[in-house]
Amino acid sequence: MRLLSPLTGDERVLDAGCGAGALAQALAPHVREVVGVDQDEALLAAARAGSPANCVFEAGDITHLSFRFGEFDVAGCLRVLHHVRRPELVVSELARVARPGGLVLVVDQLGDVDPLVSIEIDRFERERDPSHTRLLADADIRYLLDANNLVVRVAEVATEMRDLEQFLDIAGLEGEHRERVRRMAPGPVYPIEVGWYVARVPGG
Repeated sequence: MRLLSPLTGDERVLDAGCGAGALAQALAPHVREVVGVDQDEALLAAARAGSPANCVFEAGDITHLSFRFGEFDVAGCLRVLHHVRRPELVVSELARVARPGGLVLVVDQLGDVDPLVSIEIDRFERERDPSHTRLLADADIRYLLDANNLVVRVAEVATEMRDLEQFLDIAGLEGEHRERVRRMAPGPVYPIEVGWYVARVPGG
């Protein structure tokens, strides 16, 4: 991945909250090994079925990882923080298991700088997907990285256009529930902002 370059090909990478393995699969061709961790056994089964041989997946709590200090060259999470009640614990664990001089990658949809707007977005997202907790603004994510002594090396914000009906299909919403969510949506096609952060662990 461009934001993590240059990768040597010998890195061991953690994908925390790996789900069906999207991040692991993207990184696998460029590194030695990717270890994915998630609590959902069905998603882990899908990840194992769709990933190359240098990806391994295991069940675990990403707010309390079983790995030792500094086991990984890169530790990251993709669109995970807004599903976690204590996102600060996830970032702390990523920082702990990444080696000195290693990298921490955080990618997530961003909340609005206006807290009232963000509350409305969260209400819509939670109605669509009950696992949603809340979106963090850019400043919130930067604070979590800084609180763990991580030095931001790259930070980018990308705008994605989201098609509401396709998004509701992915969530499997039907009937009255689908109509209720549709009425809460920002529009039939609406923009979201996604933050990409690569931070370095001091030392190394």
